[in-house]
Amino acid sequence: MLNKTAHLSPSKQLAMNYFRVAIVLFGAQLLFGLVIGLQYLFPGFLYEIVDFSVARMIHINALVVWMLYAMIGSVYLMLPDETGIEKPVGMGLGKLAFWVLTAAVAVVVVVFLFIQVGPGKESSIWFINEGREYLEAPRWADIGIVVVVLIFYANVFFTYMKGQKTGIMTVMVANLLAVAGLYLAGMFFTDNISMDQYWWWWVIHLWVEATWEVFVGTLAAYALLRVIGAKREIVEMWLWIEVLMLFGSGILGLGHHYFWIGTPEYWWEIGALFSSLEPVPLVAMFVHVLYDWGKEQGEHEAEGKGSSIKNGPTMAWVTTNAFGNFLGAGIWGFFHTLPQVNIYTHGSQFTAAHGHLAFFGAYATILIGMMYLGIQDSYGLKRLKATFKSKMAIFLITFGVLGMAVALTIAGYEQVLVERAELGAGWQAFFTAQNLPWYIQAQVWREIMGVVTFVGFVYLVWDLLTIGKVEAAAEAEEA
Repeated sequence: MLNKTAHLSPSKQLAMNYFRVAIVLFGAQLLFGLVIGLQYLFPGFLYEIVDFSVARMIHINALVVWMLYAMIGSVYLMLPDETGIEKPVGMGLGKLAFWVLTAAVAVVVVVFLFIQVGPGKESSIWFINEGREYLEAPRWADIGIVVVVLIFYANVFFTYMKGQKTGIMTVMVANLLAVAGLYLAGMFFTDNISMDQYWWWWVIHLWVEATWEVFVGTLAAYALLRVIGAKREIVEMWLWIEVLMLFGSGILGLGHHYFWIGTPEYWWEIGALFSSLEPVPLVAMFVHVLYDWGKEQGEHEAEGKGSSIKNGPTMAWVTTNAFGNFLGAGIWGFFHTLPQVNIYTHGSQFTAAHGHLAFFGAYATILIGMMYLGIQDSYGLKRLKATFKSKMAIFLITFGVLGMAVALTIAGYEQVLVERAELGAGWQAFFTAQNLPWYIQAQVWREIMGVVTFVGFVYLVWDLLTIGKVEAAAEAEEA
């Protein structure tokens, strides 16, 4: 990730800058995740230094922001290839936006760590913390994020209008407008808690379940084109199907958050059904492309031409994305959002299990794969092979996150049986359930699997810093 990128187009150079910050924030997310895992087991750990509420806030916000960085970087990476324009329109403004956003993120993290909370005044909302779960950034930072995203969107839109108009970029440009627009729903609040929660969920989940899923679809389509030479008409066909299904199922699927905030009961069935459909088209795209590629690969091997995979690590992460999305967002999400089940599982560790596996399977995997494409472009390599470190990274991170999800599912199961069904979901029931052996053992395993994930992250960083150097030297010598 630190190799020279002078030969890259300005767009791809900026993409690499976004990737570098993203990987740092990814590490911060994992580190604070380990901290709160320990605080579940030892509540006094770092008490009044970094309390659980603060560590959890940084853990979750680091997750969202590193993915936002990696998404913006991924778009800048694919922009020249899809539009045919090496230098996007307004590149100078785009670079300025990157530095402004990075400085703002650094200031917000410092405030979260060292100031944390403020008096119940308007000034606290503007300069310390807005107080909304997952949207804790102070109001000035909210406005800054909107400005940066609008600059980014302007760069992409005007470059798209000037260059080629592929199906992938058409979907991306339309989707980015929704990405920017939906964030605005979280910038106002009402006195009615149900109404406030309604709009809050538009940002928290419709942002993710509609716009981010479409975003992932465009990245997967682009990656499959580059890595195995997939047919454009096939990936774009599935991409349009995904748009139709996700904007329908994403909007209606949001209803599985409306169960308990005073909305009509018809949202129970609508939300549960449609939220389960969201990962289907992405998996279908991958399976269709992989089937066609497999047939061609067989023909290549018969002719003695060898493998046609141009980037081994990216292919591995894209494959993990297709099935991780289906498992984490689809299966793990569906089995605890059915209203007949959710009445017991709502707000339990079942939710945390789904969240960990869904964010990893649906988003982290494809974004890491895009980073490897950036490495390949940085060295100007025709082919990037997986190394021992890249294999260890994907194995340990995937195994660790899956292990955390299983452990949290067991903890949630214990909560459902004891806290919700047997003891009636009161405060006393909550504390009783927190101290029973199943729950404690599950949290121990959650922490162990978190350490495994962090070791995988170390391998990932090590690999990103070193992969490609040997291949670049070999290709230069051959040339």
